[in-house]
Amino acid sequence: MNFVDCHEEKIHISGHIQDFGYLIGLDADSQTVKFFSQNISELFPMDKGSFGKKISDNPQAFRALLDSVVLTNLDFKTMRETDVFLDRIEIKGKPFHLTIYRYLENVFLEFEQIIEHFNHKNYITKKYENIHNATDSKEIWNALLASVSEVVEYDRIMVYRFLEDGSGKVIAEIVKNKVESFLNLHYPESDIPRQARELYLKKRKRIFSNVYADPIPIISSTDGAIDLTYSSVRAMSPVHGQYLKNTGVSSSFSTSIVVDNKLWGMVTCQNIEPKHIDLVNRIHAEVFTVIAANAYTSYKSKQLLADSVALDRKIVALKSKLMAHDNLEESLFSNVAIMQEYPQADGLAIIVGHHIRTSGEVPSDENILKIVQYARENPLKNFYATNHFSNPQQTNLGRIENAAGVMFGFTDDKRNELLIWFRKEIDGQILWAGNPAKKTEARIVDGEELIVISPRKSFETYIEEIKGKAQPWKNKDIFAAKKVVATILETTYTQFRRVQELNEELRNLNEELDSFSYTISHDLGTPLTVIKLNAQLLEKSHHDNPEVRKRIANILKEILGMENMMRDVLNLSRAKSSEITVQELSATAIINKVSCDMKLTLNQNAEIIVGDLPNVMGDETMLTQVFLNIIGNAVKYSSKSENPKVEINGKVEGDYVIYTVKDNGIGIPESAQAHMFKIFNRMDNAKSFEGNGVGLSIAYRIMKRLGGNITYESKENEGTTFILTFKKP
Repeated sequence: MNFVDCHEEKIHISGHIQDFGYLIGLDADSQTVKFFSQNISELFPMDKGSFGKKISDNPQAFRALLDSVVLTNLDFKTMRETDVFLDRIEIKGKPFHLTIYRYLENVFLEFEQIIEHFNHKNYITKKYENIHNATDSKEIWNALLASVSEVVEYDRIMVYRFLEDGSGKVIAEIVKNKVESFLNLHYPESDIPRQARELYLKKRKRIFSNVYADPIPIISSTDGAIDLTYSSVRAMSPVHGQYLKNTGVSSSFSTSIVVDNKLWGMVTCQNIEPKHIDLVNRIHAEVFTVIAANAYTSYKSKQLLADSVALDRKIVALKSKLMAHDNLEESLFSNVAIMQEYPQADGLAIIVGHHIRTSGEVPSDENILKIVQYARENPLKNFYATNHFSNPQQTNLGRIENAAGVMFGFTDDKRNELLIWFRKEIDGQILWAGNPAKKTEARIVDGEELIVISPRKSFETYIEEIKGKAQPWKNKDIFAAKKVVATILETTYTQFRRVQELNEELRNLNEELDSFSYTISHDLGTPLTVIKLNAQLLEKSHHDNPEVRKRIANILKEILGMENMMRDVLNLSRAKSSEITVQELSATAIINKVSCDMKLTLNQNAEIIVGDLPNVMGDETMLTQVFLNIIGNAVKYSSKSENPKVEINGKVEGDYVIYTVKDNGIGIPESAQAHMFKIFNRMDNAKSFEGNGVGLSIAYRIMKRLGGNITYESKENEGTTFILTFKKP
């Protein structure tokens, strides 16, 4: 008798499809039939005699397919596995969706009849806007549920978030028809096992129309299992089917919420009665989910940026306090109460050698020394955080009062000095949807008795008392603690070796911040393209509705703005990290070309006067980027003047070359002048001009990397003069 865990179930090779669909599988090279669903004879005259033959061999029988412009124009050999092609065809007088894609050596043709039990109202654009305009995560998920519910119309629609241990929690919900609420309930990791989560990351929308319907077998010309990873009609796992039956539902539909290329959660829809959702409506639900995931990523990135700015202000103050003392021990011990608050801890212990200084609620000195010994003797990284320190898999120290959560960082390579932040045990409960304990049952599969995990039969709320755990450390807590440790290194060690180590640590911290740039410039590229394509499709399909076209035009304008912002933020990151070659350069050609381009693109009426342009020390690519931003701003912000004029001059002063770019534009208000080189900063009087507040940040970073500087002189409504200081050749 063998035991089969949930993780071992091969759900992607079920060998069956659901009864709402039909399937034909072709060999990608020969284009001949390799397999088909048993019910395909309802659409086409096919049997085992069809194996090895092309569809084109019987044009009369397959006229509906051969009339498909999409299918007949595809080259199976060059199809990529990420490509999906859709068409609408008519078979025996009924309309069908045709989905075509390639996976491995097979080309899949999937059919499902078009149903019209949903009215395609003109609300799609409004739903885009509702999600896009949400201001926090709660609003984002509620707007997503409202949008999905109108295209799916199931009895229960939930946002299910995966937690770090693989378990999940329902964080938002819409229910109707007096269906039981699952809001705030937790689900064990085994409910959605590892291979299911991996599959949901690849195939991001799934429907189980009728859990009580018999699956349709796939008839194949070979004995090998057919991989249905990307199939929309794939039959679901019998275990999953039984699980849904036990919850009291007959249909389910879900779309994956993907954040930073990871499965963050799912929109899970359940219906008491069997109910199929048309493919178009499923695609709409998927698009809404992508938009919400992007909105959430943007919201979290802005939140991270705001937290980082606030932390930087506190770190500057801490650095000043640390530097006010003559030795390390006095410097640390005098500021222990302040440093406790950075990651929102209940207590902090600072250890220098065998000396301890504490603040807040901490363990006894004896227990602190046990934790110190554990930290020093175990081959852990120099930074460590857990909210369950008493877990036997973590330590063998058992439960220690005021140390359910522990986070520590060393400030020297000999592990002599360290800071330990503590959190107390929380007195709380976890509400589970049924008892999460695994139960097994015996089943006969292919003549072999197996012990398999049995889906729980009751989902009545089960209360688990939390023991030995603290409130989890958030990312901003960990980042703050790392920043404190790095600041101590910076302000208390002067030896060159220590400075090198500090620079490496700070470089790693800055890379974490720069991941924000990468996220919005790269990871959002694909979903943004999906949004853009769907908006363009909507525009074409509503060509006779001016109101809808106007709204779609607004969406496309916002998408263009996001694309520009993504490009600018990527340029900002490159301005900081890309390699440069500093050499003597003539700026004449660069400035003349940039000036010409800016007039053509921003304001043809602008008068650009170019004076003396001495050579400078710089990198050609970086220099071009600087003048693009500075001259571009000058032309743009003077465009509404009666006689827009930009003057560009250079002169040599001592060891430097000074360039000035002067305009007669709107000028910079005094209240905004302190923040002009900060990312995303925009002046109040510039709201009517296009832009995202990144250009000056790029110019500032580049000038610093070139060993120069950038300043300005300005008065509101009187113009601005930017002053660029370069090294003299």
